Amino acid sequence: MARPRGSATTLPTGRARRSRRITVTWAVVPGPHGAVRVRWYEPVVPAVSDASPPLIWVHGGGFVAGGLWHPESFATGRALARAGVPVMSVGYRLVKGATLLTEPSPKRLESGVRYPIPLDDVLAAIASVGDRHYLLGGASAGACLAAAATLKMLRIGGNVPEAVFLAYGTFHAVLPEPSAELAATLHQGVGRVHFREDNVFNMNLGYAGSRERMRDPFVFPGGHDLTGFPPTFLLDADRDSLRASGEAFAAELRAAGVAVDHRIVPGTLHGFLARTWMPAYRTGIATVIGWALRAERASVMRAPIPDEHPDGHPPR
Repeated sequence: MARPRGSATTLPTGRARRSRRITVTWAVVPGPHGAVRVRWYEPVVPAVSDASPPLIWVHGGGFVAGGLWHPESFATGRALARAGVPVMSVGYRLVKGATLLTEPSPKRLESGVRYPIPLDDVLAAIASVGDRHYLLGGASAGACLAAAATLKMLRIGGNVPEAVFLAYGTFHAVLPEPSAELAATLHQGVGRVHFREDNVFNMNLGYAGSRERMRDPFVFPGGHDLTGFPPTFLLDADRDSLRASGEAFAAELRAAGVAVDHRIVPGTLHGFLARTWMPAYRTGIATVIGWALRAERASVMRAPIPDEHPDGHPPR
């Protein structure tokens, strides 16, 4: 497939098992709000086949932070490409002037980047692959954007992803009540540092732009009809209040008849895919890689995605 114009460099990947040389390409794609920056991470030799679907990846950052240089973008893309999976990371526009600590004023919400701009940027990146099969994934706020993009394409038409990966996402306008187990976990040791319900509401309102928009299923898909969603893998942090949203979204997907795999990484805090020096990152990225390779094989063979191998590595 032809790539948008950009610059490329080939990087060595060391001696890690299944490592490969990769090509990194900076590019822009057209979007309704202007050009959208993307970065391609591609293995010189793909793990599955030249026809393997790429993973389109959307970073997190509370809708206000992150970018193509954030570890959740570049480390994820680089690790997957080294494992043989092509990745396009999306540099969507960020919300300005929002904070977790205070509710944004109506006047502030009238201007700046709000919904639908970040979502439109993600949809523009997806549109750039044409009718090619692809996988879609994201983390935190990026998981919300990935889920919302999937639902919007299901409802109004578009190239729906073959499968979806959602890491520690926020999917509901209002954070659901935690289970008794999660509530207890949040108050153990370092787990005392977490997002409060008002923090999440302020973040979500800053993105949506109004309380009315927060009820739109294309803003926060949680709590809405998810019929037709592709097979979905959810990965949550153990000591993360946003796990309440992930658990609720997994239950809603199952109720809609969707094939769901929901895992929790024990002892972890929110955002572990951005902390590349921690053991939780290695566990998390191995999970993403295993899922992507299984999903790619299933796509090429036109078969269901197999279960994860018991040892945590993808089946050979």
